[in-house]
Amino acid sequence: MKLCSACLLGIKCRYDGKKKPHKAVIELSKKVTLFPVCPEQLGGLSTPRDPSERKRGKVFSKSDRDVTKNFKRGADETLKIAKILGIKEAVFKQRSAACGCGWIYDGSFSGRVIEGNGVTTELLRKNGIKVISEEEIGRLC
Repeated sequence: MKLCSACLLGIKCRYDGKKKPHKAVIELSKKVTLFPVCPEQLGGLSTPRDPSERKRGKVFSKSDRDVTKNFKRGADETLKIAKILGIKEAVFKQRSAACGCGWIYDGSFSGRVIEGNGVTTELLRKNGIKVISEEEIGRLC
């Protein structure tokens, strides 16, 4: 079993309330049990919600609301789930302030990306859980 960003499985939890399933993730779910999580929802944020990006070590919504505590709470809850289920790997949404793996939006809400990880990815990796993005799915299969 692996954790998976719920949005990649087609669950309507994205910031805009829409679904955006990822074909390779759906195919992987036919071979491996993927446990869906949305750290942003687990952190208490609604769906839909303002998009959020990391900047200067914090997370801000597009309306400049500091949502860092929500993102940290969501990361903590996601880690609890992983520990309860004995999960050692995750497939997360690239560029997300919560789930990004290697690349995240730069905090300017301009669509630019920079090297970095989402809050949840950082915490999971610190706890020995392998996290890859949907763009790297071939490495997990």
